[in-house]
Amino acid sequence: MPYAITQSCCSDASCVSVCPVNCIHPTPQERAFGSTEMLYVDPRTCISCGACSDACPADAIHPIETLTGPLQQYAAINAAYFGEIPPPGDPAPNFHLWDQPEPPRPLPSTPIPLRVAIVGTGPAGMYAAEDLLLHTNAEVTLVDRLPSPGGLLRYGVAPDHPATRKVADRFARFHDHPRTRTVLGIEIGRDLTHEDLLAHHNAVIYAVGSATDRRLGIPGEDLPGSIPARRLVGWYNDHPEIDTVHLPAGRVVIAGTGNVALDIARILTTDPAALRNTEIAQRALSVLEKHQDREIVLLARRGPAEASYSLSELLELQHLAGVDLVVDDHDPRIRAALAEPTNAKAAALRDAALETIDWASTPKPGRRIVLRFYTTPSELTGHDRVRSVRTTDGLDLNTELFIRSVGYRGTPIPGLPFDEESGVIPNHSGRVTDRPGTYVVGWIKRGPTGGIGTNRTCAKQTINTLLTDATTGLLPPPPRSRSSFPRASFPRAPVPRRSIPRP
Repeated sequence: MPYAITQSCCSDASCVSVCPVNCIHPTPQERAFGSTEMLYVDPRTCISCGACSDACPADAIHPIETLTGPLQQYAAINAAYFGEIPPPGDPAPNFHLWDQPEPPRPLPSTPIPLRVAIVGTGPAGMYAAEDLLLHTNAEVTLVDRLPSPGGLLRYGVAPDHPATRKVADRFARFHDHPRTRTVLGIEIGRDLTHEDLLAHHNAVIYAVGSATDRRLGIPGEDLPGSIPARRLVGWYNDHPEIDTVHLPAGRVVIAGTGNVALDIARILTTDPAALRNTEIAQRALSVLEKHQDREIVLLARRGPAEASYSLSELLELQHLAGVDLVVDDHDPRIRAALAEPTNAKAAALRDAALETIDWASTPKPGRRIVLRFYTTPSELTGHDRVRSVRTTDGLDLNTELFIRSVGYRGTPIPGLPFDEESGVIPNHSGRVTDRPGTYVVGWIKRGPTGGIGTNRTCAKQTINTLLTDATTGLLPPPPRSRSSFPRASFPRAPVPRRSIPRP
């Protein structure tokens, strides 16, 4: 029985490298890699060897015959990626081929190990550390401004997605590697400078992500009760820099329909009893338990076929126990989009309730998620706090909590160039422009695009660039020794393992 990849796919291509028959696509050598929502197993060529399942860091690959409940639909989703399955006995066309093998990567000839500092311990930084530690003799210093490592995997992944969070286990061993030193609670620009790092290392790699949220630029956006998605996600993930969030009963309005917006909608409407055995922050769980009735309204400026959420995230909303998924049928374009047979996202909403909603009335008792397409917020109104969201089509939505989930943006690092328009550090294949020995990886390199697994390919490119520079003499020995890097002020902190779910 063939295998299928399910919704927790992290797309880091660990499965691709171990598949003996090239049945998993797109591969990192194919143009579609990084732009598809997940990877897919071709059921016509899969030989059911299980190598991909063993290699998957997110426990996302399973035999089709073992899939139960909502996961059963992923058998069809995997097959649909490759087109119609030929009748039994027909040979499967070999229309996916590997590109030419990559040339051997450059490695420094000197026996003296490179010393590399990596700023940021999220997936981008840790994929870079993994590449260095497994394939070179480099010594790595991991630096993070937070008291615990993990970055996006620790504070950005929804607590009810344990398989995705499991990817962190892949990286835990590198904090304990004999050539690694982890330094936590240190912010570059506040506690240390870029020059401090270069004084002790041949190279510095910044993997700091996109640290701020994009704004809508509408009146009232700074009123109390208007918050970025990052703050709410950090709140229910126990981020140490986020204290409290006012979560009212009744209606919550979210601008945006990306995966983060759907994560928030799902967490806020899931039965709190189902969250008790997850890694959700106790403070958030206590608040969620106080209010059982909640309506989440997601505002999308585009239609059902163009929404930015992934198909797997949408399918999760359809299987939430006790939660109604409703599409506001206020625009004739909506029914036309849902009737389009070739768009999977639109087709997935055909079973959702279509309802022309009277927004002036009080939200119905119970828990529901409402998708309102072709709607853009134009103003937030209220005196002491947000009381209403006004849209460009004249709608007023009463609420005390408005969440903008319209994307992320990088922030400048003292001493490095920064492109204000794109929100990234200018670079060429990871090498920072006009800053010898300085590199970037992840969202601060390419912008906030791609999921967790995309960073593996991104990190490989940056490390290849770094090693090329090392072999051509562009990374001279640092003036100070690694042992002189501050220890008394910045001791290595213990690395916590994943917490055990509460009983």
